[in-house]
Amino acid sequence: MKKNIHIILLGPPGCGKGTQAQKLIREFGFVQLSTGDMLRAAISKGTEIGMQAKSIIDKGELVSDEIVIGIVRDRIFSTECECGYMLDGFPRTLAQAEKLDQILSDRNQKIDVVFRLCVPDDMAIRRIAGRRFHITSGRSYNIEFNPPKIEGRDDITGEKLVQREDDKEEIVQSRLNTYHELTEPLVRYYQKQGILKAIDGTGSPENIYAEIKQTLNEVPA
Repeated sequence: MKKNIHIILLGPPGCGKGTQAQKLIREFGFVQLSTGDMLRAAISKGTEIGMQAKSIIDKGELVSDEIVIGIVRDRIFSTECECGYMLDGFPRTLAQAEKLDQILSDRNQKIDVVFRLCVPDDMAIRRIAGRRFHITSGRSYNIEFNPPKIEGRDDITGEKLVQREDDKEEIVQSRLNTYHELTEPLVRYYQKQGILKAIDGTGSPENIYAEIKQTLNEVPA
């Protein structure tokens, strides 16, 4: 496997991207880059582009593609990403994907592989809408896949579990609709480049990870 590998993780909410990303981080030291985390880091560090983003967010407006791409550019070319990185939640649109390819090409770099974790909407909804959290500790459960010993109660403290507002079924469905609308053009874009690897996200996390590792081992050095 080549050392400095560049990955994009595509998949709807509830597809298991986070689980797979943590496995890759532990084994290979890849840096996971999510748009939200990168924005918060740029703002907290007080970078020029971070301050631009803060002024826009403070007004309640959406951060432009130009600013998001600027923040991504700063991070992917930083020393911390020299061993490789995974982009999670970026690019979201075809325009962002084309711009990303352009800035990588300017430095003779490219995306090596795009993993698309595929799960049907009904399973994604069950995974997300079934989540319950113990607020104080951050412990999480799923009423179907990983239920607490006593319904609605944390296993350790017995305190009440809660459902996050954006995990409610109607909101999850709206998020999935947006994902499909924005992502289908990206799927075609990366298929044409021959770097898209579709993986069945309904299997066990171990089997999914084994398939990801096998694909990474086939990336040309």
